Amino acid sequence: MKLYLSVDMEGMAGIAHPQFEKEDKVIFREMYHQQVKWVIEGIQKSTVNDKITEITISDSHALGLHLSYNLLADMDERISLVSGYPRKDYMMSRLDESYDLVFFVGYHAGIGEQNGCIDHGYSARAAYNLYINGEYMNETTVNAAYAAELGVPVGLIIGDSGLETQLFEKGMMPWVSFVKTKDSLGRYAVKNRPRKQVREDTIAKVVEVLESDYNKIQLYQMKTPAELKIQFYNTAQADKVELLPGTTRHDGRTVSITCQDMKTLINGIVGIVTLAGTE
Repeated sequence: MKLYLSVDMEGMAGIAHPQFEKEDKVIFREMYHQQVKWVIEGIQKSTVNDKITEITISDSHALGLHLSYNLLADMDERISLVSGYPRKDYMMSRLDESYDLVFFVGYHAGIGEQNGCIDHGYSARAAYNLYINGEYMNETTVNAAYAAELGVPVGLIIGDSGLETQLFEKGMMPWVSFVKTKDSLGRYAVKNRPRKQVREDTIAKVVEVLESDYNKIQLYQMKTPAELKIQFYNTAQADKVELLPGTTRHDGRTVSITCQDMKTLINGIVGIVTLAGTE
């Protein structure tokens, strides 16, 4: 059995503003590892622990340079780490059909969600809105669709209340198991849940998912070929992206491109927002 963890930052407990990452880097990295450790504790407590041969962790925030190879190895010797940027498939690098389950850790609300902590989609500097086949998407659903194309279900999502609202109240992925880390009061304001509760809930949910019939978990499937449409923050960003072959300009800030599969689409998003975000 193989597990894949995609780990982001904005949905983690204790985080309210991206400035925290710069001003308290040591504490930030401790918290980053701490919440991964709770997932690992859940894996180790499960009755299927002995069947798990590999735990791949994708450092999926920004340049992917926050998780320590040594510290993760001390948590569990089965862990392999994907880090660095740019890289193909970004938040889902090296996931393939051989994996059994995906966990999303520290995930956050998508662009424009009221009371979503640091709401964005792949690039807070470039992407204003993101659509696939005309449907509003966030990082969670895009990455889940990528996994679904490989036949791998998302077993657990750990994140903020803004993401919880999108997944359940707004029906984006109402079937998924979820652990709430904090109540988001605004883009840069939160009420963090007690650490003990987040740790206990994380461990319990990981055990529950691993010991369930996870092969029956619904896949988040998208019809392909798919139209990727991105609305940017300003017209200059759209001007740059429009120069790429195969793109269509819809208005001052919106460009689309058709992708044959989710692998092409997810790399298209990363490449486009990287280009658009450069000065």
